[in-house]
Amino acid sequence: MPFINNILSHRSVSIVGLEKNTGKTETLNYVLSRLKTMGTQIALTSIGVDGEQTDSVTQTPKPEIVIPKGMIFVTSETHYAQKKLVSEILDVSEKRTALGRLITARALSEGKVILSGPAETAGVRKLIDEMGQFGVQTTVVDGALSRLSLASPAVTDAMILATGAALSANIPQLVRETAFVKRLIELPQIEAALAEKLQMLNQGLWAIDANGKVHDLEIPSVFLFDKRETDIFRFGTRIFVSGAISDKILSFLRRQNKKVELIVSDFTKIFVTQKEFGAFLRSGNSLKTVLRSKLIAVTINPAAPNGFVLDSETLQQEMEKALGVPVYDVKKIAVGC
Repeated sequence: MPFINNILSHRSVSIVGLEKNTGKTETLNYVLSRLKTMGTQIALTSIGVDGEQTDSVTQTPKPEIVIPKGMIFVTSETHYAQKKLVSEILDVSEKRTALGRLITARALSEGKVILSGPAETAGVRKLIDEMGQFGVQTTVVDGALSRLSLASPAVTDAMILATGAALSANIPQLVRETAFVKRLIELPQIEAALAEKLQMLNQGLWAIDANGKVHDLEIPSVFLFDKRETDIFRFGTRIFVSGAISDKILSFLRRQNKKVELIVSDFTKIFVTQKEFGAFLRSGNSLKTVLRSKLIAVTINPAAPNGFVLDSETLQQEMEKALGVPVYDVKKIAVGC
């Protein structure tokens, strides 16, 4: 598939699912099977735990992760001891996790591994930076537990999105929900000069005046909007929220009738419904991001854990029509890998 070549043009790529059982691990295994033929050094890790034989939540069977020979992988001491392949250890981290220290190793044979990498995004960023010393061109990060935070452009350079019947067994609804996420991923990005200033701010609410100067609104959290003592628009209607936003802040700003430009760090900070998002934009407001994610591909899994299966061809066609990008049925591509 064409997106495999796109992976290699990025230093790091995350694979995330919109819900459990949307085919993320099948997508990962397909990607790994293709990358092993590309002649480049690839590293693999995860945020959280993935690769178990049985889903710890649903108790249903799940595909295991297959590491190709020559690939570098990072997992905890606990799961490194359970690996089903021959490997050589390249590094042992000083920092401990709940499952022990992180082991960086190179697979000397193909086999199965349970991945349990850093538990937080900051740890993933650090790990990606360290992979250069082993000659790694691209690090693939498996997003366990449907963690979209991993897809933040502050963590990984690009992403592959897995969706499917586990999210919704109704094709129109599934398409709408996936299209909404894609719309958030592709929100317009602010100008580079302002983005450089805002990346330095990690808490509170800020306003940007007509000259591009950033002002502290002295509101540490969006939850304290109701207790503000001064006009939040005294410096203008461009507002930056360093943390997450919800329907509450969109609704509040919409009611001000000010044509607000709301800025967030990236799409992973947005926790709003399609209804409120639409109402906010229709009122003349706009939503932009400091950093914009790069969506490489979308994969679909037409099968739900309860045994219900959507029509693959219809789902793929409707999804491509709504998203405007190629969509791949993970069950079909996995058969050919």
